[in-house]
Amino acid sequence: MYRYCKLTGALALAGLNTIALAAEPIKIGVDGPFTGGSSSMGVSMRDGVRLAIAEINKAGGVLGRPLEAVERDDEAKNERGVQIAQELINKEKVVAAVGYINTGVALASERFFEEAKIPVMNNVATGSVLTHQFDKEPENYIFRNAAHDSIQAPMIVEEAITRRHFTKVAILADSTNYGQLGREDLERALSSKGIKPVAVEKFNIKDVDMTAQLLKAKEAGAQAVLTYGIGPELAQIANGMTKLGWKVPMIGSWTLSMANYIDNAGPGGEGARMPQTFIQEPTTPKRQSFIISYLKTFNPKNARMDSPVSAAQGYDSIYLLAAAIKQAGSTDGPKIKAALEDLKTPIEGVVTTYNKPFSAKDHEAITANIPVFGEVKGQRVVYAYAEDQKKASEVRVKDPNAKGALTVKK
Repeated sequence: MYRYCKLTGALALAGLNTIALAAEPIKIGVDGPFTGGSSSMGVSMRDGVRLAIAEINKAGGVLGRPLEAVERDDEAKNERGVQIAQELINKEKVVAAVGYINTGVALASERFFEEAKIPVMNNVATGSVLTHQFDKEPENYIFRNAAHDSIQAPMIVEEAITRRHFTKVAILADSTNYGQLGREDLERALSSKGIKPVAVEKFNIKDVDMTAQLLKAKEAGAQAVLTYGIGPELAQIANGMTKLGWKVPMIGSWTLSMANYIDNAGPGGEGARMPQTFIQEPTTPKRQSFIISYLKTFNPKNARMDSPVSAAQGYDSIYLLAAAIKQAGSTDGPKIKAALEDLKTPIEGVVTTYNKPFSAKDHEAITANIPVFGEVKGQRVVYAYAEDQKKASEVRVKDPNAKGALTVKK
């Protein structure tokens, strides 16, 4: 069933005052999985989007018009994403879209926005190919403000091989586009260090028994398991290790921070490490304000966002689009795209301060100097390294020349 959320002012958000904006709203499509195994990412992203829209509308909207979110639950299914994209374009007449949690859904859906010349801001999906699908076309309407896998995979390998000195690692990745593209990125990053994984194993969504894959990794002498999957199945990996009495570190993509990994894995999930663009700690005034507003508005269990990265990136994506619409002075797709590629004014976000985040040839807002390492500790994600926590209080901006994952441009 379709799910709508038309936000004019601070509609349905407790504690935020509304203002009268009689002008025709500017519709923005919001696509994500709000049910199922990926829902902790989708709902957190959606709530970040809602919060940003409410704040912008409270301040007067954009071009004197309120923003309106038109939400759809893609259920993490490619075919649903395709249907939704066509409806958002043809029926709802959105001027832009945000979201996309699952790489496969994005790959299947975004060609419709490309053909319609409507910008898309991927704010969670990380498949490296996403912003390059249409490189051969005269124009590319696909943008992203998430750390793509070509950033994350080298970080994961750097953590395992260089920082922690493991020489034998196994890869466990799910069978989706996300998992298999991530596995390829991991293998490339390992190869650059002269390392070949001792085992490479695949699992399916909804698998509950990882014994066979883990036994192969164990028998091959793996000192760590590198993962690419989402929360529920990642928890089964941790639980499988516990059952086998074999515990080695799990180091994987950012999804090890999902609530349904942390909660379902319990004590067996402690110590997992992953790249993060945002950790739920008030290290800057902007982050503090965002965390307070989010917790007050949505009241999540244990005062913990289900997916802090998704919430923060969803929030920032709306501010990036709003800035582009304002600069363009128009809701015309090509004009919004052109503005995104040449944003004149820095945008202070939760993840970072976006200063010239995009160009005509670069539609990635996040570079390798921005993410840090998180660690599951005490049923939540914290900074894995003290120096990263310190750096998080500094202004980290896009650095196109960033080669390593841990350097910071002040």
